[in-house]
Amino acid sequence: MATPAPPAATSSSMAPTFRAYSMPLILFAAAMFFQLFVIPKSFPPSNYDILGIKMYSSIEEVREAYNNISSAWNSGERAPVTLDFIKIQYAYELLTNPLWKRNYDIFGIDEQIDVIEKVKEQYAGESFSKIELPLLDSVSSDIQDHDLTVITSKDFQTMFQGNMPALIQLCSFGSKSCDKFSDAWKKIAALLGGVANTGLLELGELQLATHLAERKPTGQPFFRNGLPSLVAFPPGCKTSNCLVRYEGELWVDSVTDWFATTILGLPRILYYSKESLGQKFLAKVSLHKVKVIFFSKTGERAAPFIRHAAKNYWTHASFAFVLWREEESTFWFNSFEVESAPAIVFLKDPGVKPVVYHGSVNNSWFLKIMEQNKQQGLPQLRSTTSMELGCDPRGYSRAGHHTVTWYCAVIAGRHSPELSTMRGTMRRVEEILSNEVESRSADEEQSIAPAAGALKSKRLTFAWLDGEAQKKYCLFFLQSETSHETCGERTDMTDVPQLYIVRYKRNVTEEGDKPEQKPKSIWDAVQDQELDPASQLVAKYNGSDEIPEIMKWISQIIKDGDSRDLPHYRTRTPHLVPESSEPIWSAGVQSIPSTNTIKQSIRRILRGFYDRIGGDPRIGPILLLAALMSFGTIWLRRSQATPVSNQPSQPSQPNSKEAGRPRRDRPRRATNEHLPPSITDMEPKDSYQWSLSGSDSD
Repeated sequence: MATPAPPAATSSSMAPTFRAYSMPLILFAAAMFFQLFVIPKSFPPSNYDILGIKMYSSIEEVREAYNNISSAWNSGERAPVTLDFIKIQYAYELLTNPLWKRNYDIFGIDEQIDVIEKVKEQYAGESFSKIELPLLDSVSSDIQDHDLTVITSKDFQTMFQGNMPALIQLCSFGSKSCDKFSDAWKKIAALLGGVANTGLLELGELQLATHLAERKPTGQPFFRNGLPSLVAFPPGCKTSNCLVRYEGELWVDSVTDWFATTILGLPRILYYSKESLGQKFLAKVSLHKVKVIFFSKTGERAAPFIRHAAKNYWTHASFAFVLWREEESTFWFNSFEVESAPAIVFLKDPGVKPVVYHGSVNNSWFLKIMEQNKQQGLPQLRSTTSMELGCDPRGYSRAGHHTVTWYCAVIAGRHSPELSTMRGTMRRVEEILSNEVESRSADEEQSIAPAAGALKSKRLTFAWLDGEAQKKYCLFFLQSETSHETCGERTDMTDVPQLYIVRYKRNVTEEGDKPEQKPKSIWDAVQDQELDPASQLVAKYNGSDEIPEIMKWISQIIKDGDSRDLPHYRTRTPHLVPESSEPIWSAGVQSIPSTNTIKQSIRRILRGFYDRIGGDPRIGPILLLAALMSFGTIWLRRSQATPVSNQPSQPSQPNSKEAGRPRRDRPRRATNEHLPPSITDMEPKDSYQWSLSGSDSD
């Protein structure tokens, strides 16, 4: 006997239905999850709910509600649970403090919420009567207690005068966190002095504070990381659309480094150890630059004003930091004569004694000593320094624009021991000429008087020229058969530095009285533009390396140039080869995003997504509505679906008569062959119409 077939499984028949309604089910599950888990976490019960009163009730209403609860406890009607007592007491103390209540109502700030958990753990298993009151420690703070710049709505615009950036701290004088941060803020304001405007904004300036705060999807202003909150306005930014919020730790070093790097785009100054300072810093810095070394005891990053100076003086100096250790003090004293930290060392030419400053620095004092020591003992003649040194025929003397005649003594050569020796000799010459020595005889004093007077009046400048890097410029002044020993690439082991002096002369009267004339031709205009404003006369030194001989020769050149009517020629001097227009770190900071920048961007995107999804109470109802609409649409389609015929559709067959009849396409040809002549013939040229009497035209 045959076995009957088993009934079809119910699950197999339900599978298509589940697949059809999968989207509504997913939306419904998401809506329930949002309503049951996300919303309670994002919108916990408020302190007003704990007291059983409506939101934003007055302080009197808060006290009344608390007294009613206390009366119920005292009468024995309701015995309070310890946790409930802690929450009610916390809500009462928070909402009866005017500053705390203002911060909580407007900005949702509840910075002492962790007190509830601490007190709960401290008095676990004990009666509420043993809890010490009050739970919250109030902070008595006043504007006069802060030696800071406090901003109001009236003077807010003064923060953006000029193009300086600004850093603003938003805080509340009733906030415990702000009170702890006050000392650190004073240090930050001092470190940013001169490079940025700083100010403190109290939340009592409601209109301005809400304008600078972030916004929840519900429209409530808030501070994501609580108080204090730091906002920065980059240079040129004067609206909230371009401000940048600080999201890191509230440490002096972290805040100043973030502001200097992110807002100002300043270079970081690296730390070096005793072993790495020589190999990685001193050996790699360009020879023409002054080495500035800071010794620090704390290991903090460079202050913004130091980094700002490093950016402004990058053509003159390079900067480094060293962490001071007592066990290495002997080494640093023998190397740079540094006795203790903090200290600053300026290393100039090789063999020159370091310039050391001990003690802390501020912005104005550091800029002053930086200006004094930015040049080497014997500065290098470069494209960025030629005008400043007065060694450019297109410029003027260091003595001023009124000076007619001035001089520039230059040592030219390739980098070599011989060049270093001559640079040391010229530094010694400049030092002797600038100092008055009583032991000199009258004849010696008279022989060097012209050079000493010119140096004192800033009409004489000493410099050195890199003959290899400035080949064309070097050959222009040293035109001789032996110029290859001084200028250009090194072809042999011979390096012969040469000393020459240039007399510059301007005809100020001729320049002032010269009428403006239209050039006769384009060639005349080009020739006039190519000539340097100042004439030049070059003299090369061919004597010994003795310092007295060099000083006498320079003095004689200056004496003759000032007293004799020497010929002067105006020509076109080759331009010095320019250095890089901007340092490497500048291009790197602007083009390569740092790891912190990328992390902050990702964090900002995720946070914005969470704010839109997790913090918006409308998301749950929207998901539920979408689930219902999707369910209804699918059900309607399935209920109205018609069965489809299993017979495949046949293409329409043509009529049997038409199918059997062959079809022939006949081309249609239109010609004028059978048309009457009156239409096809052209009208004769001498034809005309004869008007007939009795026609319609009469």
